[in-house]
Amino acid sequence: MRRRLGLLFVGLLVIAGWLGVSLLLPYQGFSSQGTYVDVPRGASRRSIAGLLESAGVVRNRWAFEILSRLRPRRTLEAGEYFFDRPVTSLDVFETLAGGRVYVRELVIPEGFSMFDIAALVEHQQFTTREEFLAAASNPAPIRDLAPGAPSLEGFLFPATYEFPRHPSAEDMVTAMVKRFRREWAAVSSETTNTSGLSVNQAVTLASLVERETPKPDERPLVAGVFANRLRERLPLQCDPTVVYALELAGKYGGSLQAASLPFESPYNTYRHTGLPPGPIANPGSASLRAALDPQETDYFYFVANTEGGHLFGKTLAEHDRNVALYRHRLAEERTAESASKSDPSTPIQSGSTGSAGNAAPSPRRSP
Repeated sequence: MRRRLGLLFVGLLVIAGWLGVSLLLPYQGFSSQGTYVDVPRGASRRSIAGLLESAGVVRNRWAFEILSRLRPRRTLEAGEYFFDRPVTSLDVFETLAGGRVYVRELVIPEGFSMFDIAALVEHQQFTTREEFLAAASNPAPIRDLAPGAPSLEGFLFPATYEFPRHPSAEDMVTAMVKRFRREWAAVSSETTNTSGLSVNQAVTLASLVERETPKPDERPLVAGVFANRLRERLPLQCDPTVVYALELAGKYGGSLQAASLPFESPYNTYRHTGLPPGPIANPGSASLRAALDPQETDYFYFVANTEGGHLFGKTLAEHDRNVALYRHRLAEERTAESASKSDPSTPIQSGSTGSAGNAAPSPRRSP
């Protein structure tokens, strides 16, 4: 009997030692570059333990399974996990039970169009440009809030997102629309809709404001200029709408030329009065607030000042003087830049040129 008890005791010590080594000592059976483990939805504890052992994340599948079954109230969450250093099986269990899946950040800047976002997500290898544009072209996710929206343009809220390595394009736009809904609820509850715009109209106007000026303090004033021109039925003559029209038609070459301003499209605010059919970009909260409550102003015109902002005018004559001043400043900057290139000792002066990235002063003149 003592012999049997002794053997049993020794056996328990061996098992305890084996479990201790398997569960408590850090282990790395994968390369120094790290390894990904994709846990399928609905996978059993046994199959997950097998996946982890095959990937070199845990030392022994049976020890990990025993550990997970000793904690039946903890669920091992589905998702993709990344391991890049030696870890204990206990740490691996906590990672999976806590659902700490691998994610990558995606930063969408304010004013990006769905075309810009599509290029960005393809460059960062989240999904393809074509798949993203296909998902963003379907307005169904926003139809209840903006029935007239032709696509999800304007509703892909600019923010920082976390996605797995290979999300579906549908999941990506769903997250962006969800964020828009949250931001819109906050903005619309805090800001009086003085112009009585629909959601689609407000977001459309906000997108024009966003693309026209990078300066948050200018946005209410730019919105006020557009509101004045809308009230007087003057064409908005907003260059970014022409760019967007060309992008929709697949004819945008990277810069806007004067010859493209007459391009026929319902989005072209040189050819058509009123707002475009839908947004031309995805505005942030400041532009949404500006669109809902534009600044009261007597201005009807604005043009770039070559310093990132704009010169505003009440009359066409004043606007023409501002345009002449803009062109004079632009010529001076180009002359200085040319001189600095010919003289290596001359420091290059920083400063922006153009109107919020546009090729022509905007709005330019009334018909």
